[in-house]
Amino acid sequence: MPPFTPTMHPNRLMADAHKIVTSNRKASHEYHIDDRVEAGMVLKGTEVKSVRQGKVNLQEAYCQVEGGEMWLYQCHIAPYSHGNIANHDPVRRRKLLLHKREIERLEKAAAQKGYTIVPLKVYLQRGRVKLEIGLGKGKKLYDKRADIAAKDVKRKLSRADVQRAREE
Repeated sequence: MPPFTPTMHPNRLMADAHKIVTSNRKASHEYHIDDRVEAGMVLKGTEVKSVRQGKVNLQEAYCQVEGGEMWLYQCHIAPYSHGNIANHDPVRRRKLLLHKREIERLEKAAAQKGYTIVPLKVYLQRGRVKLEIGLGKGKKLYDKRADIAAKDVKRKLSRADVQRAREE
């Protein structure tokens, strides 16, 4: 990035940064995520305003390919509080913007047994709403238990490190 000059607008410095609006924490618990892809979303004006306010829920959301296009289902975007009668339907299906090759690759991979396309997070990048989707394979119960045990061990180790640092 070029150094800041007085003629450069300060917002240009933040152009590459993105603000995470919401993430699907349940997805990493339920699936092994193999591949991640960034997709644009086709939204109405009131939906974009609701997303900027952070009123998005990805918990029950999933993606499917229909007619060579990727669609997002069951993503709840709350109606905009200052919207009028033309406000949007909160759980309508939404088109995702991907290259044709990416859609074909994801569709082929999702056709394999046990794989599905999972929405991971919604974020704003350069004023646009983006969705990160992942190709996930469902975890077995013992995989989930192993992950929880590993997180507990990591947490205990970090607590022990903090205790040692305080004692010194």
